[in-house]
Amino acid sequence: MIDSALGLTSWYAWHFSVGVKVGNYIIKSSLSPLFYVPIIIIALSARYGLSDNFETYVRTDYLNSNNRVTDLSGSSSANDSKLADVWAGFNYQLSKDNNTPALLVSIEAALYENYASDNAQFKSQQIGITTYRAIDPIVLSLTSGYRFSQTRKDGDIDYKPGNFLFISPSVGFAVNDVITLTTGFQWMNKQADKFNNISQGVRSTSTDLILGMGYGQAKNSIINTTLKANISGRGGADLRVNWLYSF
Repeated sequence: MIDSALGLTSWYAWHFSVGVKVGNYIIKSSLSPLFYVPIIIIALSARYGLSDNFETYVRTDYLNSNNRVTDLSGSSSANDSKLADVWAGFNYQLSKDNNTPALLVSIEAALYENYASDNAQFKSQQIGITTYRAIDPIVLSLTSGYRFSQTRKDGDIDYKPGNFLFISPSVGFAVNDVITLTTGFQWMNKQADKFNNISQGVRSTSTDLILGMGYGQAKNSIINTTLKANISGRGGADLRVNWLYSF
């Protein structure tokens, strides 16, 4: 079951995915109020295999958040619901898991991103690489990526999200033909955001612990549950449940 999650869609086959992520984040510094940000994200994606080594995909996120601010003057909150973004990209498998570990590369671009006062098209791109090796019943995997963001308008502000690099190793254990357990972490190095070419802070790093379980209820249906909890660099955690169906 791990191979189907890490590998590509079969030739001329569709994979559809729907997921829900519930999270709570804490943003704090010595120069700003304390921000509590509970969120709910509904994620939809579709992948189509053009060959055994190449697939295209599109994904989108709908966001609901309740931003709560606490400072010396008291507390306040504001709700926000919106289509957050739409991305499109492709995955290409450079090598399969045989004499050498499997190696996949992915490239994607943001077709649409929604901000406080405006939206942007084709202003963010990401490239990633994944390698994995199956040693039954263990699968060792490593995913790394870099996101580049260009300046875009948000009302009267020239806004540039900080570029970031992430590295995420993990270990999967196939308990049986139905259940797979995974554990790993994600390390991120992010540049500061910029407003009107002025940096809002400094470069930062964070590390998240990731625990997951995959349940293959049928040959073409998998339910994945993932818990991500921050262990350094910021506060917060999220729980994601994702259903993948292929035909």
